Amino acid sequence: MSLDIALYRLHNQRLSQTDFTKPAEVVSWMGAVQSQDFAGAKWAIGLRTNGLSEADVERAFAEGSILRTHILRPTWHFVTPKDILWMLELTAPRVRAQLAYMDRQLELDKDIFKKSNRVLINALQGGKQLTRADLGAALQKEKINTDELRLGHLMMHAELDGVICSGARLGKQFTYALLEEHTTEQKNLQREEAVVELTRRYFKSHGPATLKDFVWWSGLSAADARMGLEEIQSEFQQEVIEKAAYWFAKPLSKEINASNKAYFLPNYDEYTVGYADRSAIFDRSHVNKLDARGSVLAQHIVLTAGQIVASWKRTIKKNGIEIAVNPFRELKKSEMKAIIQAAERYALFLGLSFALTFEETQSS
Repeated sequence: MSLDIALYRLHNQRLSQTDFTKPAEVVSWMGAVQSQDFAGAKWAIGLRTNGLSEADVERAFAEGSILRTHILRPTWHFVTPKDILWMLELTAPRVRAQLAYMDRQLELDKDIFKKSNRVLINALQGGKQLTRADLGAALQKEKINTDELRLGHLMMHAELDGVICSGARLGKQFTYALLEEHTTEQKNLQREEAVVELTRRYFKSHGPATLKDFVWWSGLSAADARMGLEEIQSEFQQEVIEKAAYWFAKPLSKEINASNKAYFLPNYDEYTVGYADRSAIFDRSHVNKLDARGSVLAQHIVLTAGQIVASWKRTIKKNGIEIAVNPFRELKKSEMKAIIQAAERYALFLGLSFALTFEETQSS
């Protein structure tokens, strides 16, 4: 195989090298960063920047230079204020379609969403940032039922309608704010332009990747994804591997060498979640060594040379952080050294001292 998919992805995802110094630069480059696990998503950004701490990423979130909302698929993502409106307009219809069945089960319809949105606007206007509980109380006051899963769906539809987005956290609680108060600079794109722009962002930051990978990540229809790729294919290079066409940015000015670094990736990191096919980075023979969920997406994972070789868990203590690494195979001394350095980097991001342990390699 002339194309080393994993090493190219390490480079293009800005894991093996980066000149980014701000969270918004990472999010803009990636297009969107999946963020339902907030702590993990902050570290995903930290991994792709030089010298930022968790406090720096939290500050960017509080100030609104990165926003968190439901976009692309029915889950939270970080996105920049400049990109959020055109990206919502493009992807929200398909997300709504995926929510439609449960909306019917919860007896939610357009009239209720319209009324709910008005209540949320009235509650948040003037720069207010309120918790979900606060907004739930405001909805109940106007006799809008928020029982069971209804409140979550009401909030998600308000996000998809471009009414609300994330506000700064209140302690450990998340708040919501009016989206229009966080989008002073907007990129306005027609629908076809938006498809092309999202396609370009994806293949620049996630390539080498296939059309199928992009359909999974973007939530777009296969027809839209194909159109977007046709429009930008002259900007990219293609290589066919095992009958699958991989697209990626033109050759780099310098050769990509095998990385001697290790990386502690959080769950749902774009390096794993950004692809329908993860065979280039994970040996399926190790699937029984994952937890009960059996998916690399839900794991904190360790990479060496772009390959998943272990999972890891953290425990925050008063005097620091304990990190336990669970290898899927015997590790070389050089790999263990690189993993220790990766743990040091993670602890530095958190501003904590750390203790690292290696569990015994599990047998197949």
